[in-house]
Amino acid sequence: MKRQRIYIQILAIAAGWCVLATSCVKNLLDQEPTTELPESEFWKTEKDAKVAVMGAYADVRPLFDREYYFDGLTEFQRTRGTSSTVNDDLNSGSLQKGGAYPTGNWSPASPAGGGDRYDRMFRYLYGGVNRTNYVIENVKILMPKVPTAAIPELERIMGEARLLRGLVYFRLITMWGDVPYFTQIINPSNQYEVAQLARTPIATIKDSIYADLTYAFEKLPQISSEQGRFTKAAALALRGKLMLYWASWNQYGWPELETFKPTPAEATDAYTKAAADLRTVSLGMGLNLWRNGDPGEIDTLGKAEKLPNYYYLFTPVANENNPEFVLVFTHGGINTNQGEELMRDVAGRSHEGSQCWMTPRYEIADRYQLITTGDFAPPLIPLKPTVADARTRPNSALNPLSYANRDYRMKSSIMWDYELSVGFNSLKSTGFIPFIYNTWNSPNIVVNGIRYDNVYNTDGCNTGFVFRKFLRNTAGLGRSEGNYSYPFIRLADVYLMYAEASNALAGPNAEAIELVNKIRRRAALPPLAGDKTASKEVFFNAIEQERIVELFAEGHRFWDLRRWRALERVWGPANGPGRDFRDTHGEITTRGVFQNQQERAYQRVYIFRIPLSERERNPKLTQNTPWL
Repeated sequence: MKRQRIYIQILAIAAGWCVLATSCVKNLLDQEPTTELPESEFWKTEKDAKVAVMGAYADVRPLFDREYYFDGLTEFQRTRGTSSTVNDDLNSGSLQKGGAYPTGNWSPASPAGGGDRYDRMFRYLYGGVNRTNYVIENVKILMPKVPTAAIPELERIMGEARLLRGLVYFRLITMWGDVPYFTQIINPSNQYEVAQLARTPIATIKDSIYADLTYAFEKLPQISSEQGRFTKAAALALRGKLMLYWASWNQYGWPELETFKPTPAEATDAYTKAAADLRTVSLGMGLNLWRNGDPGEIDTLGKAEKLPNYYYLFTPVANENNPEFVLVFTHGGINTNQGEELMRDVAGRSHEGSQCWMTPRYEIADRYQLITTGDFAPPLIPLKPTVADARTRPNSALNPLSYANRDYRMKSSIMWDYELSVGFNSLKSTGFIPFIYNTWNSPNIVVNGIRYDNVYNTDGCNTGFVFRKFLRNTAGLGRSEGNYSYPFIRLADVYLMYAEASNALAGPNAEAIELVNKIRRRAALPPLAGDKTASKEVFFNAIEQERIVELFAEGHRFWDLRRWRALERVWGPANGPGRDFRDTHGEITTRGVFQNQQERAYQRVYIFRIPLSERERNPKLTQNTPWL
């Protein structure tokens, strides 16, 4: 118990460290414990090392388990208000309700979308760096002191810590490009030196991340008997993703990072390495899509007693022995203060008082293809409910039949008028309730011949759709007490990344096409037609389409648009009219996103601002050019 308390103290300190600022750590580090074992008595056995790495997992998890917020910076999801409100006391160690994620409206054209609201993310990511360095350096010291039989377990722990460090540095360079890099533990003897570090070139950091992930791949087990602990597949998939991003930056350029000079040769080399790693994870490690990629059952329109397997992939049912979860972060559930808040974020008041911080935008619906043709349906037509035939006109967004015969991921991911979900109150089910946009608190609603006392209360929705994805269908857990193991990398994502990398090298190939079709099979879609795989360009479009609907609301779209330099493609050219968003009733809910914005507005999304507070403390920290 004493060792456990020491671990908690270490975790609280690491989570709160503003590691590039001496003032944040001096007082904490100068204190000597008076009631607990000193650190010199803690690092004795591999059991101590395991406790420490579990602390590192817990410290890094809140930096990556709210990725769905980032989709609010894209064209398909609205993430509103103070969704990531958190206790921001650095000394508290608290990472509740979003932790490192910024508060405020996650709109593409808001300051959050412009990259100047991520000071807290920068700070907490470096807390994760220091926490993983703490494990790595102490395991190195411990290794010569333990019996030979204990070495494999210590190497595994080292691999886990190095993977976590690689993950954190990967996010740092993705957001800010060149950043300070260090591998030592911060202590009173070196804190000033670390606080004065200049920015390390991104290529050097990339190579260090690659080395960390290579070590992890070599030392981690093929299979873990403990849920959430990393395996070889996690290391190799993350290494492949790193190289895919490196290839993208070299192919499409990153002009906002002035120190980075892309080359075609570097892009080809990175695509080659990415394809090799991602192919091995896809085809060479015995993994498969959850429930063998079978579509499962789907209920008729307006009912929800039978939902497809894709829906259940995002509920706690999928936690155990899931071969699709390549890299996941586990959650503790009730009374652990480590529960996920997915239901709070995606659901409304009718579901344990949730707050509907996230809603699908109207535009996502047209991305779901027809299972009859495998291609897109005619675009939906937004209509006001007061229009006489709004509920019956073909292709009307208010006509339930407009959603018939769609990709199974549609019913699994979003709800439209007259779709049902199970409500919850005081940890008990209140039975099925219908969603009907803009009718909350309307009693005695009749849907499909059944009278409901009330409708789904979604006071935060202004798009006409709400999420079914991530919405629990079982009672007993509060809105902030979920125990779902959040997948940072899923096998379906790996399939699509491999298809992208191999296509960039040599165009469509049979293996990549088959992997994409496996994902489509789970959605009950037919295989890609020949004209979708006829060239490198059209196959890329098919891959992007699958990434949009397969990974919807999992936080991938924002990073994809940045690395492909596709922001202007989505939002229109600089100084242009921008883009409006409507709801299912045809009302404009967001007007002129990026309207009349200069090119610098896009540049500030492609690379984020180095926090001003860090630059004030460290004159060696140069600023990214768009923010000068």
